[in-house]
Amino acid sequence: MNIAILGSGSFIPENILRNEDFASTQFLNEDGTPLPATPEVVVRKFKEITGIEERRYADKDVTASQMGTIAAQRALAKSGIDPETLDYIILAHNFGDVRYGAIQSDILPSLASRVKQELQIKNPKCVAYDILFGCPGWLEGVIQAYAFIKAGLAKRCLVIGTETLSRVVDPFDRDSMIYSDGAGATVIGAHEGDSAILGMASATYALEEAGYLFFGPSNEKEAHRDIRYIKMYGRKIYEFALSKVPQAMKDCIDASPYTVTDIKKILIHQANEKMDEAIIQRFYKLHGQTPPPDIMPMSIHKLGNSSVATIPTLFDLLVQEKIENHELVPGDIIMFASVGAGMNVNCMLYRY
Repeated sequence: MNIAILGSGSFIPENILRNEDFASTQFLNEDGTPLPATPEVVVRKFKEITGIEERRYADKDVTASQMGTIAAQRALAKSGIDPETLDYIILAHNFGDVRYGAIQSDILPSLASRVKQELQIKNPKCVAYDILFGCPGWLEGVIQAYAFIKAGLAKRCLVIGTETLSRVVDPFDRDSMIYSDGAGATVIGAHEGDSAILGMASATYALEEAGYLFFGPSNEKEAHRDIRYIKMYGRKIYEFALSKVPQAMKDCIDASPYTVTDIKKILIHQANEKMDEAIIQRFYKLHGQTPPPDIMPMSIHKLGNSSVATIPTLFDLLVQEKIENHELVPGDIIMFASVGAGMNVNCMLYRY
């Protein structure tokens, strides 16, 4: 019996912030001095580099766990699975429930326990826990679910990725335009059909790389001096991703009975369009090939980078045929790949 995705669901907030909404923002350098370019030029160059045109922010009264609950309900409905039969709820996030206007993360109780409560699951043997693994968190949760089921410790697992990054960004940092909010969820379980998880690879590089993404002070040094925000060394992350992700993808496909020519779609973490394109180019170059057209569906243009939610949301949109010029048909070989804080890298091969 195979182990497969039995159902998917997502929650995409309705609040849209377009690039032009940042056109009057006074962006600052790390030392607090104004950027030499005007905000309009900064925003234009941002679009050219990242591909992001707009992003979604959650309503002020909505938390990450609440978004995760909605995505989970939709995934469970599509799977037809009774929530009481779940063995695990694995919830990936990075900052917990950050309530609008607050400066603290709330992870007590765990977000997974909050989702279990909201789903009204009575079964105490349904174990709920959170996973902190940077942007690759949802995919790592799927890998863990696969391991539980393979080992006979579980039959069905709910894996969720949810985040409100809009509440941990420095408004004076141009990188703030990258981030967004959202949630995606999948039910993983034993399956009698052809769909199957075929293989995976996962790694953590922490000796030199652990601090590439971190919590740091605002670029505005006075009024915001006591608050910490998500920060990153963009160039180092870009170089790391191009070095490590394509190799992880190669290791994953090489360990399977399939070849790179069998891959129909690559669902990569939606972090930066240029970076994702470079990763795909490098991956195919490792096999002496060039990427075929339409191999990489994208959601970043309209949804931004919602961290752990990007890949499950993208997958759910594909299943619903909501990504223009892209579709999935039974039997398609899909590759999932992600990179993020830690620094962590993972990859999974899947037959749809």
